[in-house]
Amino acid sequence: MKLFERNRTRGSLILPVIPVRDTVLLPGMGIQMASEKPIGIQAVLEARDHAQNRLFFCHAKPEAPPDFKPEAVYEVGTIGQIIHLQQNREGHVRILVQGLERARIQQFTSLTIPLRAQIKPLEENLEITDEVAALMRLLREEFLEYARSAGGVPPKVKETVEQTDSPLVLFSSILHHLPLPTATKAALLALENPREYLSRLGEELKAEQEVLSLRQEITARVKRRMEQSQKEYVLQEQLKEIQRQLGKDVDDPSGLKDLEERLKAKVLPDEVRTKAERELDRLKKLQPLSPEAGVLRTYLEWIVDIPWTERTTDSKDIRRAQEILDEDHYDLVKVKERILEFIAVRQLSEEGRGPILCFVGPPGTGKTSLGRSLARALGRNFVRMSLGGVRDEAEIRGHRKTYVAALPGKIIQTMKKAGSINPVFLLDEIDKMSSDFRGDPASALLEVLDPEQNHAFVDHYLEVPYDLSHVMFVTTANSLHTIPYPLRDRMEIIEVSGYSDVEKFHIAVNHLIPRQQKENGLDWAAITFRREAVYHVIHHYTLESGVRELDRTIGRIMRKIATEVVEKKVHPEKEGRPFSKVITAKAVERYLGPPRIPRNTRPLEPRVGLAYGLAWTELGGRLLPVEAVSFEGRGDLILTGSLGDVMKESAFAGLSFLKAHARSFNLNDEVFSRRDIHIHVPEGAIPKDGPSAGITLTAAMLSVLTGIPPRHDVAITGEITLTGRILPVGGIKEKVLAAHRHDIPSVLLPKENEKDLADVPRKVRQKLSFVFVESLAEALAILFPEAQFTLRT
Repeated sequence: MKLFERNRTRGSLILPVIPVRDTVLLPGMGIQMASEKPIGIQAVLEARDHAQNRLFFCHAKPEAPPDFKPEAVYEVGTIGQIIHLQQNREGHVRILVQGLERARIQQFTSLTIPLRAQIKPLEENLEITDEVAALMRLLREEFLEYARSAGGVPPKVKETVEQTDSPLVLFSSILHHLPLPTATKAALLALENPREYLSRLGEELKAEQEVLSLRQEITARVKRRMEQSQKEYVLQEQLKEIQRQLGKDVDDPSGLKDLEERLKAKVLPDEVRTKAERELDRLKKLQPLSPEAGVLRTYLEWIVDIPWTERTTDSKDIRRAQEILDEDHYDLVKVKERILEFIAVRQLSEEGRGPILCFVGPPGTGKTSLGRSLARALGRNFVRMSLGGVRDEAEIRGHRKTYVAALPGKIIQTMKKAGSINPVFLLDEIDKMSSDFRGDPASALLEVLDPEQNHAFVDHYLEVPYDLSHVMFVTTANSLHTIPYPLRDRMEIIEVSGYSDVEKFHIAVNHLIPRQQKENGLDWAAITFRREAVYHVIHHYTLESGVRELDRTIGRIMRKIATEVVEKKVHPEKEGRPFSKVITAKAVERYLGPPRIPRNTRPLEPRVGLAYGLAWTELGGRLLPVEAVSFEGRGDLILTGSLGDVMKESAFAGLSFLKAHARSFNLNDEVFSRRDIHIHVPEGAIPKDGPSAGITLTAAMLSVLTGIPPRHDVAITGEITLTGRILPVGGIKEKVLAAHRHDIPSVLLPKENEKDLADVPRKVRQKLSFVFVESLAEALAILFPEAQFTLRT
């Protein structure tokens, strides 16, 4: 039996098989292909010699291995008729083949070369239903529209598509001319139902139309852009010719010559000059309108604009510097001393490194304005950079210039504003930085603030070292706790404490009142604040460590006075009608309303379970009342008021001390097992933490257990240990000022903190009495003077 003859009983054929990967043979369509592999060559020769030039084309699946595997080909393929065959000397073949009909592989009869398979032609459904007819009409219209847009479709194919009544011929003609993946064409070829394969072909045709439309839109956009560039180029050349006719300089329309002259005149370090000249050479070779030219031009302008060697001369007049500092700020002796020390060192050594100062203190104490006064005293330029909310490292180091709209970091940008390499550079709110997935800006500042490294600070945009060693960096913070230790270690910490009432009075009289009078247009008027009026504002309308709220309150009074001036139509230029005003305490209440803050917030009599502690926060010192109650229970200790872990541990340590010395306090051991103690620190919405409330917590618990109230005229601070020792704490000046603001006459302090009272203003020390203790037994004996405790001190 010849290979190509049909098996009459099964309706099948046995033909040589050729697997193909990159093309799909469709019924009625012709393709050319070449084969250099034995599997293809032998199949073609077998078809020529034994199958009347017929062979079966099966299509490999996308994941098929290089070597033939029966399971790696699609079952449905196409029977092809070889129209023309050519074989060269090497044995390679090239054929022109025509697709005849679709067939399905039933089984491979030979898996050795040449491959043979028993195949069965598909029974084509020639019935044209209304749905199939509608699909054919829709496909004709869409393909003809696609052919008009895409081009390259032969007229004969269009004619066939328009005239054929066969669903299969229409399907093959359209599919053959669509640029679809081989796998997609092979999958469509396997569909037997005309409605199904026409519908799927319509979906693919519509998708190709959308791709073609998008491609044409992009092409048109690029073409318009190129035409615009060409147009601009022609106009530029015409403009040059016009300028040449007018006798103007046309050699530097883009400003490149001017930039080059500025670069030559600029004094630059050798490494920077080499980099700049290399970038300038690149810029000269680029078209003026190219995007890269804009990037390079901006880069070179930054190089030219940044100060590299320009510097100001430091003032060495210590007396003049002292006068400037005294004019701008009241008190702040330690800060002023440090600045004067720097000036003195500069007189003796010109090459000394600039200090890195960190002013730490509550808001409104003049930390930021100190930097400006420092610059004025030194005769340097002053620049400020706010770090509040900075969370991206690129804001410090800049972006690499390969990014769109890249710029140097804020350090370099601020140095450009300074105009000199030795300004006073204020880094404001250094404790308000945070980090996220974009990097840690605090780590980037390590290089900026390290004298060993900042002489070669590298900004990502500049890509060359920049010398920051001549800069006098000044930072400000409200708290040191949020500043990473490596960064804190690079700075000289100077505490700017809160102000006493006396200091606030002098600041108001010498600075705030004159400034507010000028800002509100009243500098021509005679406005006098009585002494009691200023203290009335301080005591009853502000409760702060700094003077920011005091400044705003004085401003409110000035605005009220300005309103009176306008209503009375008093004009500074009119003679004979001078405006004068004396502000008394009653006038303050008339302008500001009833007092908002009572002067004394402590009870008039002692209360059981109530003790007054002193706390230090970022806003300064504050009074910390601690309340305790006791009730029947199981010996639990309940702590509320948003207390932190350290403060909770202090409470447990105090309770353990009381349990260990219960008999000394005349307490029954069963009291601790049958009664619960609840400690609450008011203003529960505000988080509180720290060890300095240890004595206060212990006194409140002892009070509720014994029923004896502690002294209400003593403010307490100090850390405790389980053995009853009292350890020193920080923030003594702020805490003492808080006690003074609340009119508490006595302050109980750890013995080791006695030396810290030197920082407290003398007038405040004179108004308070201080008790220093070394043990908890001492402290409790002072707080409970009438109790008969037998605990030894």
